[in-house]
Amino acid sequence: MADKCHLCLLGLIILSSLLTGTSGVDDAHVFISSGENVRLPCNNDLPDRKSTTWIYNNRHSAAVELINLGIKKKDIERHERLSLGSDCSLNIKNIIKEDYGFYFCRQYVNGQQGTDARVFLHVLHVSSSSSQTEISAGSSVTLSCQLYSYAGVSCDDWIHSEGIQLFWVNQAGVKLTISDSRYQISAPGLCIITLTTTLLNEDDNREWRCEVTHRNQVKTSVTYTVKSS
Repeated sequence: MADKCHLCLLGLIILSSLLTGTSGVDDAHVFISSGENVRLPCNNDLPDRKSTTWIYNNRHSAAVELINLGIKKKDIERHERLSLGSDCSLNIKNIIKEDYGFYFCRQYVNGQQGTDARVFLHVLHVSSSSSQTEISAGSSVTLSCQLYSYAGVSCDDWIHSEGIQLFWVNQAGVKLTISDSRYQISAPGLCIITLTTTLLNEDDNREWRCEVTHRNQVKTSVTYTVKSS
C-alpha cells in the first residue's frame, strides 16, 4: 500500500509540474540518437550526490524513481545502463527509443526538498522496411525516421510550435527532396519522415542520414548504411 501511495504521489508531483510549467531552473531539452550515450544535466546540482533523486515519466507510463538520494535503483529494467555523474547528472548508455520522456532531478538540502531541474529527452530513431542486413540491387527499401518526443503536449503540437524539422540528406550532406526522381519522401506526421528508393549497384555502402533541427540548428542525426548482397 505504501508503494502504491508513493507512486501516486510521484505522479501528482509530475502532473502538477507539467500543468503549471514551474520549476526552480530553466527546462533543458536534450536531443540524442538511438544507440548513443547521453548525459542529462542536473542544473541545480549540489556538491553532495547523496542529495540527488532522479525521476522519469512519459505519457505512457507511471512515474519511476531511477536514483534515490544518490543510490541507483536496482529493480528497474535499465539499471545496468544508468549511472550518476560527479556533477549529479544522469548518464544513460546505449539509448533506445523507449528512453524518451520527461526526467527531473530533485535536490534535498538538510532533509528538505529543494528545487527541481526538468530535462526533456527526445530520441531520434531510424528503422528499415527490410529485416535483412544485406539488400540486393533492384530491391525497394523504405527508411523511417521518427522523433520520439514528450514535452507535456503531443509530439506534433510541440514540433509545430518550436520550429522542429526532420529531413533526409545524402552522404554529401545535400538535402533530399521529392524533386529527385530516385526518392519518395513522405511525412505521415510532423514527427516522422520516410525515404523510399530502389537500390542501384553503386548504392553498396551508401549512407543516408536523417537529421533533426531546432530553429535551423542541427541537434542530432542518424545515419543508415546500405549493404548490398
